[in-house]
Amino acid sequence: MTATRRGGLRPTRVVALLLLVVPVLEVMALVAVGQVIGGWPTFFLLVAISVLGAWLIRREGARAWGALVEALRNGRMPARELADGVLVLIGGTLLLTPGFLTDVVGFALVVPVTRPVARRLLETVITKRLLAQSPYLAGGSGRIGPDRTGPTARGDVIEGEIVDD
Repeated sequence: MTATRRGGLRPTRVVALLLLVVPVLEVMALVAVGQVIGGWPTFFLLVAISVLGAWLIRREGARAWGALVEALRNGRMPARELADGVLVLIGGTLLLTPGFLTDVVGFALVVPVTRPVARRLLETVITKRLLAQSPYLAGGSGRIGPDRTGPTARGDVIEGEIVDD
């Protein structure tokens, strides 16, 4: 039995829950800020944050794209650069969404100072997900090696040659 069958949180359930909870929290935050500083200042603050976010997305997106092109040009695997691109894309989407809470998370994903923390979190989530779903990785236990139900369980030997260019 897999983790998703046992009643664990599936990604679609998490997204559905977030789509229900985040707007309610955003409205609560907007009302709270509006009560403290007023309606028009809250509106102008949201516009200013969106403009700053759009500028930051453009700058960091261009940097991420340049780093990706440079990695490919040098012939190395661009894992870090791809992760940065994904984080800038997700963070940019959150920054362009009206609301203070999504802006905080968006800035955390886009700003170069906090992006390494988000990148490590993304790598951890992806690694755990891959280990849990791969038949080649010890039944999802985190131990790398063939699973007893995988294609190498029969003892097949695959011969090959390593070519280093």
